[in-house]
Amino acid sequence: MPPVATRNMDRRRFLSLTTAAAAAWPFANMSQSIAADRRVRMKDNPFSLGVASGDPLPDGVVLWTRLCPEPLTPNGGMPPEDVQVNWQVSTNEAMTQIVRKGMVTAPADWAHSVHVEVDGLESDRVYWYQFKHGTETSPVGRTRTAPREDVLLDQFRFAFASCQHYEDGYFNAYQKMSQEDLRLVIHLGDYIYEGASRKKNKTRPREHAGPRLAELQDFRIRHAQYKLDPHLQATHAAFPWLVTWDDHETENNYAGFIPQKGKTSIEAFPQLRANAYKAYYEHMPLRRTAVPQGPNMQLYRNVVFGQLVQFSVLDTRQYRSDQPCNDGIHSPCEEVFNPRSTMLGETQEAWLQQKLVSSSSQWNVLAQQVPIARINYHRPESTEELLISMDKWAGCDAARRRLMKFFDESRITNPVVLTGDVHSNWVNDLRLDYDDVNAPTIGTEFVGTSISSAGDGPRIPKDSAHVLSRNPAVKFYNRERGYVRCEVTPQQWRSDYQVVEIVSQPNQPCVTRASYVVENGRPGAVEG
Repeated sequence: MPPVATRNMDRRRFLSLTTAAAAAWPFANMSQSIAADRRVRMKDNPFSLGVASGDPLPDGVVLWTRLCPEPLTPNGGMPPEDVQVNWQVSTNEAMTQIVRKGMVTAPADWAHSVHVEVDGLESDRVYWYQFKHGTETSPVGRTRTAPREDVLLDQFRFAFASCQHYEDGYFNAYQKMSQEDLRLVIHLGDYIYEGASRKKNKTRPREHAGPRLAELQDFRIRHAQYKLDPHLQATHAAFPWLVTWDDHETENNYAGFIPQKGKTSIEAFPQLRANAYKAYYEHMPLRRTAVPQGPNMQLYRNVVFGQLVQFSVLDTRQYRSDQPCNDGIHSPCEEVFNPRSTMLGETQEAWLQQKLVSSSSQWNVLAQQVPIARINYHRPESTEELLISMDKWAGCDAARRRLMKFFDESRITNPVVLTGDVHSNWVNDLRLDYDDVNAPTIGTEFVGTSISSAGDGPRIPKDSAHVLSRNPAVKFYNRERGYVRCEVTPQQWRSDYQVVEIVSQPNQPCVTRASYVVENGRPGAVEG
């Protein structure tokens, strides 16, 4: 069970509150914790996986670490006991101006992970933080609180990324991202990949540790291996993150409790999903509201940055309908148009609508996984037969239309969608009806490519001319690797597509390939 995340309290207050809270929500048994003044002797650095922060609020943020001196072993090199970890927050990088500090339990049952919910901080301010166990100290992390909800920022810069297959390449994009001037990083899923280890070669420069993921210890080792990447670790330490998953954190193309066809059995999948969800929580800077309950975990949430930007972070895997037409790219079958099909589930969809209607932000952003814009494909020999990807929102046509209709009829201010999943860059107009060339544009979708998944990618894809000619709502299409940097002001939104030409070799440069702008009150992006 996870620990109650401490909120700037001393040890005596922490112990008294956690005793009272034990009956209220899942929580490590404090009687099994080792004494606060006892230290576990470790031959290696217990903070090998670095530090992270996330989900900033105007008065606080989540701080994360995991004690893991031997990352690629089943127990991480830790004893089967809970341990105590000290944390502190400072207004300077030298950690000499401490404003908050405390002690938290790192439970053995939760991989000795630590989630500290700090409050009482000043709004829109940079802080530094650090953890300590015994004589060992963690790297110093940098974070920033959100502005007050009544403040209209002049500028907000952030980046979003997705799809970082460890075996497919080096995380060169994070090397550049860690040096950016950002307030936030958003990860849209496929943080890890679940496949078994495959041999290194010219196209696969790195190798996964362990088998295809199924057991809890397998998921823990895989997360730890990814966290060992120095550029990923540096980017976590540099900025607060908002995270959400896609499918590969659990199993490719799963839908709700339906596993990928031909992989895990229906009977075994709930336990696999529980293992995946638990390991995900253990390795991410998430609040206690996300603590998984077996195979269920509420990840969708709302994070607001004053009057300028509202992020609705979505989960399009846990509650969705099964992919129709046997998955893949096919001609639409009848099930595509099933009015009861869903990508979000009834509860999340109602929650999203309420958050959007009540928003007072200039820009209303969906941070989610799979493309919403319908991309029309055709067989090379045919100009008539329409093909669509069934794993995307296009495969749930009724759900897609409900969302677009809601944007339009509710007059949602400046809707922008951020998307990952497809290992390619796109800029798309969002429309209710993609069969009507005169249909109005309702919003804008920025799709970011992968950090490394699918290896080195071309600047101009072979099918570029074909795709662009068949999809007038598509403004940009590219298959290089990288991330998207966004700069938002009250007047406009600007997305700069940062690309790395080579991920099969380390330490490669990152350049701006294209930039697109959306003006406040004018949906649709133009090259800028």
